[in-house]
Amino acid sequence: MRQYSADLTPPWKKPKPVPEVAADAGLVVEELSTGFCGAVIRCEKTAQGPTVTLEDRFGKHRVFPMEPRGFLLEGRPVTLVRPSQGAPVRPSRTASGSVAVPGARARVARAGRIYVEGRHDAELVERVWGDDLRIEGVVVEYLEGIDDLPAIVAEFAPGPDARLGVLVDHLVPGSKESRIATQVTSAHALVVGHPYIDIWEAVKPASVGIPAWPHVPRGQDWKTGICRALGWPPNTGAAWQRILDSVHSYKDLEPPLLGRVEELIDFVTLP
Repeated sequence: MRQYSADLTPPWKKPKPVPEVAADAGLVVEELSTGFCGAVIRCEKTAQGPTVTLEDRFGKHRVFPMEPRGFLLEGRPVTLVRPSQGAPVRPSRTASGSVAVPGARARVARAGRIYVEGRHDAELVERVWGDDLRIEGVVVEYLEGIDDLPAIVAEFAPGPDARLGVLVDHLVPGSKESRIATQVTSAHALVVGHPYIDIWEAVKPASVGIPAWPHVPRGQDWKTGICRALGWPPNTGAAWQRILDSVHSYKDLEPPLLGRVEELIDFVTLP
């Protein structure tokens, strides 16, 4: 006698199987029910079943059960499973301290921009935040000074879909830079700054291998004075390359600069 299956569900009505994906360090997924998107931090075994901890780009952590069909990977449903070694996973980090996203493609550039004062500023921002900026589609441009900043902002014409962030050197009360910054009044432009005379000073002295940044008397060219005081050859280009080569991550920079750059990235990327 022919045997018939008890399952009479037509094949086209059965749910399609989804692939199982190992929750490896740094894997970026979206939790289906909440829409929370983040990189895998660790997997754990609990009494209720395995869980995965995700970290979004702002450092927020969320723990989710590893349920079947519970996540989206590049827009497609997947079932996360624990890595084969079964041990907690640790993601790699970018130079800025963000979770690295292996194989991530650069996003198409946004209309918004971040302006910095000079080439050295741009190179330092690229050194530490370059990976984050490419993923977010943020372009950094340099101005060679901010004397004409109000006119530059007006020409850019920032708006809700094209925000402008500006990083200014030596933005302290009473400085020329602070007076110029107050002239920018657009709600879609943000001008922030660090207290250092030049971006060189935003690099920690210990990272450069010096006890402290020397004091340069007013009236002297600051960078030339730094080279002279440190006994370096009077070549500011070579001196800057020496400083830049000492920067490997955010840990080599002073906190006031870190906070201002992160603030600008958030400003031009958040809706």
